Amino acid sequence: MNAPQPSEVPQDSQRHREDDVGRRPGGAAGDRPAAPPDSAAAARDRVRELLVLAGVSLDSVTAADALLVTSELVTNAIRHGDGVIAFRADVADDVLLLSIADANPRIPVARTGTVDQPGGYGWPLIQRLTEHVDCSTRPDGKTITTSLRLS
Repeated sequence: MNAPQPSEVPQDSQRHREDDVGRRPGGAAGDRPAAPPDSAAAARDRVRELLVLAGVSLDSVTAADALLVTSELVTNAIRHGDGVIAFRADVADDVLLLSIADANPRIPVARTGTVDQPGGYGWPLIQRLTEHVDCSTRPDGKTITTSLRLS
């Protein structure tokens, strides 16, 4: 099932954006977006605050899944994509939309870890925990967008 794109969300639906996190009352909607996170921990902090705004219990399996997907996407962008160049998180209609861009145009592939090269668990985990994954490439990198149902 494909989650609604941000432009397709009905006007009367509950919606929270990463821009809302830590915003002071009266802050302008056109405030400059935050810099991309430089670590998985920083990205998890942003998503954790967004989940709280959306009324998701941080003790829930759903929150754990959302934070794990966030960690894996950002870690993969740092490890395999030369760093995160853009990060966006939105909650609309009980769906967490994550979008992470990096500087490597190669699309992720599942691999099996070896003794010499351990790992290979993150990408299959992302695919299993999310409802939808979209990878789009550009000459200078890629963007991975996922949707994860919060209820």
